[in-house]
Amino acid sequence: MEQEKLDSSFKGQINVEKNPEDFQERVVSIRRVSKVVKGGRRFSFSALLVVGDGQGQVGFGTGKAGEVPEAINKAARIAKKEVNKVVLKENRTIPHEVVGVYGAAKVVLVPAAPGTGVIAGGPVRAVLESVGVKDILTKCVGTNNPHNAVRATMQGLSQLVNKKVDGTTLEG
Repeated sequence: MEQEKLDSSFKGQINVEKNPEDFQERVVSIRRVSKVVKGGRRFSFSALLVVGDGQGQVGFGTGKAGEVPEAINKAARIAKKEVNKVVLKENRTIPHEVVGVYGAAKVVLVPAAPGTGVIAGGPVRAVLESVGVKDILTKCVGTNNPHNAVRATMQGLSQLVNKKVDGTTLEG
């Protein structure tokens, strides 16, 4: 049974609680990071992960640990806590064009005709496929940093609004 609640940390987006096993995980990037200490360098791993159910819910998380599997597990736990609902049109594309901005990253999301597919780069593609978008055109401008590209895409998706023709129904 789905229970809706308001998530104050994401500017009024509706956070839908769902069974965590329903989400599919996509690893966007894994990096080896180092800390310089007296005896040399200490290495650890940082993971960026996106989770989604393919039906309009998506979240992302980052985790850092001494081993790759631990970092991925941490990121998955964080991502599943931060799941947000996204408005889709006909369960295949977005309702209107939107630009997401985070830092230097700018992601332009444009709805596309049926059969177009997901035209997007790596991090943006991971987010959109996790949401369940099937037809969309995107362009990432300003930076190729995967963390900022994912955050800009999420920020753009949070701006989506679904209006009916008469203007009485507003979702998003």
